[in-house]
Amino acid sequence: MQLINIGFGNTVMIDRIIAVVNTGSSPARKLKELAKEGGRLIDVTEGRRTRSLLVMDSNHIILSSIQPDTISQRLAALQLSTHVNSAVKGTKVG
Repeated sequence: MQLINIGFGNTVMIDRIIAVVNTGSSPARKLKELAKEGGRLIDVTEGRRTRSLLVMDSNHIILSSIQPDTISQRLAALQLSTHVNSAVKGTKVG
């Protein structure tokens, strides 16, 4: 189980993330609205501006004040370190 920091000490499991979405589009705002109406919205912005939406496999939407590019870079770094660690240990990544 690997966790990624999405701001202010909040973490999510990387295996559960489906998409990291920029909040600027109309469909992203609609996703946020529908999640709020359905009780599936989790706000971890601590009152700051929402910069990204994380779409989870549980159909929850998580609001983060971290830029989508930053979250993507953190995901890539974690996945790279997983591949390197697996190669060193001689296990298959799959």
